[in-house]
Amino acid sequence: MSVNRWLAGAGLMVLAAAAGGCGAGTTPDASGTPAPTSTAAAPAETSTSPSTPAATATPAVLSGTRQVTIVRVDAFESGVSLSDEGRLTEAVGDSGRQLFVPTPLDGGLYLIKAYYGSSHGSGPGEAVCWQVRNPRNTQPLSVEGAACEQDEPGQQFEITTTGGGDTPTFQISNRGALLRGSAQHGLILEELGDAPPADGFRLVDNGPAPAGG
Repeated sequence: MSVNRWLAGAGLMVLAAAAGGCGAGTTPDASGTPAPTSTAAAPAETSTSPSTPAATATPAVLSGTRQVTIVRVDAFESGVSLSDEGRLTEAVGDSGRQLFVPTPLDGGLYLIKAYYGSSHGSGPGEAVCWQVRNPRNTQPLSVEGAACEQDEPGQQFEITTTGGGDTPTFQISNRGALLRGSAQHGLILEELGDAPPADGFRLVDNGPAPAGG
């Protein structure tokens, strides 16, 4: 702050030197009369609230209300099918059950229900669910059809998004074993540590799930 200090004594007026500084105060004008100096208003404090991350919406194909076809990203013309013999495989034609309804369970898990398409001629049929089959030998885990039981661990699949865009991709797994294609065994489940990076799958919306699914 600039300070003008006047000292009177024995008829002698001494003007002390003004100390340089910042802030409001008075400065003398040409006549020696102190004149007010303007002070800049302090900027108003603005409060900023932390940004809240947007909630990630569940894709409609995982809502349990839509039926989908499932296509492995690296497959050429084939789609996933639960064959009439009861094994999950890939088919080029329309054989087996090729419409699936991922149905949410607690803990981010899903039952995957399988239905026939319109080409079957007698409706979608009763739902059959994917279930892991462990042959308990040197053969890999596979997926077979079974009566739906939501408390059966072998039917509780995890479906996670692995890629975005207009057609997102997903990985499908059960208790750490991921669904992938094998040149020797077809569709199998294998732990990632024992295999190349797991395959991605596309879930293609094919309309509302069958009533009463």
